[in-house]
Amino acid sequence: MTTHAATEKQITGRQVLRGAISGQRGHVSFAALGFSAHQAGEAVVPVLIGVVIDQAIGADGSGRLFLWLGILAAVFAVLSYSYRFGARAAERAAEQAAHHIRLGLAARVLDPRGGAESGRLPGELASLATGDAQRVGAFNRALPYGIAAVAGVVVTAVALLRESVPLGLLVLLGTPPLLWLAHLLGRPLERRSEAERDRAANASGVAADLVSGLRVLKGLGAERVAVDRYRKTSQESLAATVRSARAKSVHDGGMLALNGIFLAIVALVGGRLAAEGSISIGALVAAVGLAQFLLGPLTNLSWVNSEYAQARASATRIASVLSAPPAVQPGTEKFDGPVRGEVALRGVSHAGLKDIDLHAAPGELLGVVAPDPAIAVALLECLGRDVDPVTGTVEVDAVALSSLEFGEARGALLIAAHDADLFEGSLIGNVTSNGDGAERALAAAGADEVARALPEGVDTVLTERGRSLSGGQRQRVALARALAADPPVLVLHDPTTAVDAVTEAGIAEGLREIRRGKTTIVVTTSPALLSVADRVVVIEDGKVSAQGSHGKLAAEHAGYRTAVLT
Repeated sequence: MTTHAATEKQITGRQVLRGAISGQRGHVSFAALGFSAHQAGEAVVPVLIGVVIDQAIGADGSGRLFLWLGILAAVFAVLSYSYRFGARAAERAAEQAAHHIRLGLAARVLDPRGGAESGRLPGELASLATGDAQRVGAFNRALPYGIAAVAGVVVTAVALLRESVPLGLLVLLGTPPLLWLAHLLGRPLERRSEAERDRAANASGVAADLVSGLRVLKGLGAERVAVDRYRKTSQESLAATVRSARAKSVHDGGMLALNGIFLAIVALVGGRLAAEGSISIGALVAAVGLAQFLLGPLTNLSWVNSEYAQARASATRIASVLSAPPAVQPGTEKFDGPVRGEVALRGVSHAGLKDIDLHAAPGELLGVVAPDPAIAVALLECLGRDVDPVTGTVEVDAVALSSLEFGEARGALLIAAHDADLFEGSLIGNVTSNGDGAERALAAAGADEVARALPEGVDTVLTERGRSLSGGQRQRVALARALAADPPVLVLHDPTTAVDAVTEAGIAEGLREIRRGKTTIVVTTSPALLSVADRVVVIEDGKVSAQGSHGKLAAEHAGYRTAVLT
């Protein structure tokens, strides 16, 4: 399953499930073969026991009795080993299929064209890559059981045909309607399972967002609102889970009742034939044993049907991500030479931006003040080419971003979000992979102070997402990472919201020094950062309303003073 193919055409849940099976067809086939041998052996056991009984009460002597006992022991050995190796292959098929689905989802989410994350919380995507991928992969574990169950039914029918044609025909003709009824019982389970996974994924996404923003929520005093929101989402998820469990209980109970009725009919017909003398005592024992054995394959078939219904539901959710339309398409152009760093927005309209013109000269440190946070986000989306504007173009060195190859665009312009995450690993590993420019970047971002406060300095291992650091420390390390990358154009969004005023002033001076001669755009309302900017632009109502130095705007522009100094 390739990411690029996924975004060129619509993928269905059926295709995802089929791909998971075909990608592991070798292991699935081997597992089906092993399980089928096991089921065939289990079906043969009652027949052999019937033969042993007939031999024991017959007059053929003990030689043939021990021969059949030996055959029975050999059958037990075969069915035991075939199940062991079949289970191993089925488990491998399930885990590898889930792994490949996770890789496909990760590739789609990380695709530079974007689009997969639209309308989905990060926690929801994580739920897809874990629970749903695992559920689809698990069908590779169930499918061999289903094939083996059919094989067991066929062997049972053949064995019964040898003993009695009516019994054999009863099994052969009664099984297809039973499977059809199982399919009908599975439809509500599939629908409600999909709803259950949707609500559970949404609850996981909300929970992840609340945990990641816990400090901010406490600072705003919004814990109660956040808790109420999660409680509502959690209750919706619980209700969906209960509905899914109810559907599963109806499915399982219905299948158990159908299987019981079917087995009762088989046993009743077999007993009547024995009473009439149509079959021997050994054949009666074999028929009863086979009827009891049928409970296993038929139960497996109902379980496989349940697994199929749930796997289809998860596969449909996965398909919706894999086939999500891309937000942007790659260009084909490259820069003719080194990137000078001239940035221009020409007549750009997107979200709150209205036909805006904005220019940053090569090497300029430009401050951008957008009192409306939505305007700031819209600007960053256009500069980072997360979206293409409805009208107008974004250019770097007079080349439209939309016409550049993704690698060229990403190499020329880097967006550093204010909420960038850190990774589990050393502090220095979070800043740079090769050590180049790390010392200057750490000093400019004030992250060298963070390192000195840690037990092993820059080699201190951080916990997942840098949770062992405070919010301000994480922000400084993330800023150091952006500065160490040293792109021709660096766009920073509120890089100092979690640090104190003294530290912020030091970062402002360090930023100006380390980015001297390279274009830097800082979208912020921080007076410390704006005071070191060569020029500040104010965007109000989607358009540039004023520009000039920080001091001039603070003195002459009331809206600027309100946004920056209050």
